[in-house]
Amino acid sequence: MKIRTILAAGVSAMMLMAISSCSQKNPEAASDTAKDVIENIMTRTSIRQYTGEAIGRDTLETLVKAGMAAPTAVNAQPWAFVVVTDRAVLDSLDAVHPYAHLKKAGAAIVVCGDMEKALEGENQAYWIQDCSAASENILLAAHAYGLGAVWCGVYPNPERIPSVKQVLGLPDSVMPLNVITIGHPENPDHQPKDKWNPESVHYNHW
Repeated sequence: MKIRTILAAGVSAMMLMAISSCSQKNPEAASDTAKDVIENIMTRTSIRQYTGEAIGRDTLETLVKAGMAAPTAVNAQPWAFVVVTDRAVLDSLDAVHPYAHLKKAGAAIVVCGDMEKALEGENQAYWIQDCSAASENILLAAHAYGLGAVWCGVYPNPERIPSVKQVLGLPDSVMPLNVITIGHPENPDHQPKDKWNPESVHYNHW
């Protein structure tokens, strides 16, 4: 798949604006763009085996930008991202997370919720949805770049949370949602699962 910056934003609002703009200028171009976006979504899959090759800083920054393009309740943007490229830190994260698959990963992005930015009261929990949306954008952007990635959950596991916080030196107000492991796939032909199930779809009412 071609590397396209527009794909790196996944299904973000930025992408939708781009598609809308293209459709007004050239409907056929918009159709091609839409097909590329849908193909990127449909072919993304969790990759856990990597070659060990490093990932460039510019690429990682683009992935985080894609994350920040996600929707967020009341535009609170309660997220924070820890980009990990240091091998010692990656190994430390691997040691405290049994499914992190970081031994040959090129990098990791730890998606966190910053409670000082989150909404107050019962609405505070929206940080989980916001950071989950950001995480999916990162996964889609990584796939658009031909990289493999996998979401390794941290929150709400009571054992993983303090361990990850300690490794990264996170302040008390910052909660790690997940560790997104990223790398060049050892097997680039890994096929995604077909998860389409029409029985899970209801129109207008249950």
